[in-house]
Amino acid sequence: MTKPDTPTLDQVAGPADLRHMSDRDLGRVATELRSEVVAAVSQTGGHLGSSLGVVELTVAIHAVFDTPRDKLIWDVGHQCYPHKILTGRRDRMHTLRQGGGLSGFTKRSESEFDPFGAAHSSTSISAALGFTVGRDMGQPTGDAIAVIGDGSISAGMAYEAMNNAGSEGRRLFVILNDNEMSIAPPVGAMSSYLSGLSDLTRKGPFGGLMAMAEGMEQLAPKPVREGARRAREMVTGLESKGTFFEELGFDYIGPIDGHDMGQLLSVLRAAKTRATGPVLIHCCTVKGKGYAPAEGSADKYHGVAKFDVDTGVQAKAKANAPSYTGVFGDALTEAASRDPSIVAVTAAMPSGTGVDRMAKRFPARVFDVGIAEQHGVTFAAGMAASGLKPFCAIYSTFLQRGYDQVVHDVALQGLPVRFAIDRAGLVGADGATHAGAFDIGYLGALPGMVVMAAADEAELVHMVETAAAHDSGPIAFRYPRGNGTGVTLPERGEVLEIGKGRMIREGTGDVALLSLGTHLSECEAAATMLEAEGISATIADARFAKPLDLDLIGQLALTHTALFTVEQGAQGGFGAMVLQAMAGEGMLDHGCRVRTLCLPDRFIDQAALAEMYRDAGVDAEGIVQTVLAALQQDRKVVTLHS
Repeated sequence: MTKPDTPTLDQVAGPADLRHMSDRDLGRVATELRSEVVAAVSQTGGHLGSSLGVVELTVAIHAVFDTPRDKLIWDVGHQCYPHKILTGRRDRMHTLRQGGGLSGFTKRSESEFDPFGAAHSSTSISAALGFTVGRDMGQPTGDAIAVIGDGSISAGMAYEAMNNAGSEGRRLFVILNDNEMSIAPPVGAMSSYLSGLSDLTRKGPFGGLMAMAEGMEQLAPKPVREGARRAREMVTGLESKGTFFEELGFDYIGPIDGHDMGQLLSVLRAAKTRATGPVLIHCCTVKGKGYAPAEGSADKYHGVAKFDVDTGVQAKAKANAPSYTGVFGDALTEAASRDPSIVAVTAAMPSGTGVDRMAKRFPARVFDVGIAEQHGVTFAAGMAASGLKPFCAIYSTFLQRGYDQVVHDVALQGLPVRFAIDRAGLVGADGATHAGAFDIGYLGALPGMVVMAAADEAELVHMVETAAAHDSGPIAFRYPRGNGTGVTLPERGEVLEIGKGRMIREGTGDVALLSLGTHLSECEAAATMLEAEGISATIADARFAKPLDLDLIGQLALTHTALFTVEQGAQGGFGAMVLQAMAGEGMLDHGCRVRTLCLPDRFIDQAALAEMYRDAGVDAEGIVQTVLAALQQDRKVVTLHS
């Protein structure tokens, strides 16, 4: 790949350099920065479309505001690649999302220009208000600027923050990056409310700026005018005397063209000079702007693998097995074809969770609630109470956002909501923010909750069928990101007996490996390695973290010298539940050694998935080392007693 020619960008070592440039040169920086982002992501993969959409906005913000004293907070943070290049990390962009390299999101420990870490949506306005209060209470910080997308601003937390910020009345800047697309197109009443409304009212000290933006709009080409019209309608109420944001206490500026450097600079400079309270600046942008393959793609190249810059063709390895997400989607669709009461709920991730497959066949039975996990869970609970069979498909890391609703609205009422938990365990390049490390523990703690984990894609098919048949209370099943193992898939899943595991391989009584989830393959590899050491290993698949198969656990404890639990979750999960059950049943009173292999008590940074599990000590080699250490300790104890 030829390195892009970037003579103006080469003059920028940090944002301070932008503040000494002419507006014309800032435009050149943006043009060169866009080429630099495309070149960098082509080598690493990552979130391309969202980053290309904010290139001009990134340059303008850093040129007008005094970062890092002024705090620039990117909502989600997946659009921060131009920001990273401009803030002293350009020479490390080749390490993006790699082990030991730059995070794909903003990260406080990475740079003083990242004042607040992110990766989950709709947090920026709350954090910015926190910095604003800190400033007003004497902390050494300047203005706070939150940049939030039209998808993220649809979530309840964003409106809670705006309501609070409006009532506080403090000087604060919120920039709405409106590209009419999040990962999937935005949904919900806000979007509808927005599309039949007009007559934006001029109000507050920025009326002149709004008139200026409207005048520019009239001179723009028809597609731009149409986009501006939609954006204007998005924030206007028919019966209101001002925009929705003005009713919340914000001065509203917009909509403005987020790719017009002159307009951006003039509006940001005026806002910075004149603002006394909270201000919302509405920018219209294009996701994937300036790179034809991204602009022409349905998802605007939201997340890409490495790709060829000239053609846009991504270098995705051919899979030898279907993805777990795809297997779930197909199994759910098949179950829905036989049971009209099955419905699906997702929170702005229809393709990410696989429910888009069901939506193609049964569109009236799939509900995308937007970035609103709390609402999605309680919505599913209501459907369950009505007699429907809802499958609530949410990534493990995002289900954390709806945990109170899982406890109060689902578990406490014993409602049969089926939780399909994708991205369980570690997730590779997305790092700690997206790791599904905690769901076993936080769901296993709930009375009446059934928690399953699929060992392979065939088991996942069985668990979809099991969940569909389970009507006595809530049930969850977890599965990882990526492809399956290549096992033969059943035409139709079997209903598993609740709380019953299965024996995979019987050894001679040395050690037993009790696996939960897809680390069964690592247990099998470890057993082969142990066999070479003269140690025979029994392997069992627990299938259920709750309820536990106490008969299977008791059999393993009674007939083996040592028992090792293996999981892809944090401390306090499956192993802890096994230990507590064994203690309660007196299974620890007969000399069997027990060790729990789980993720360590720390967050694990991004790397290749195998490297992350190696770092955690729960790959096949880590299992072997734990087994050998336990057996060696056992021999030492025997020697001392003799």
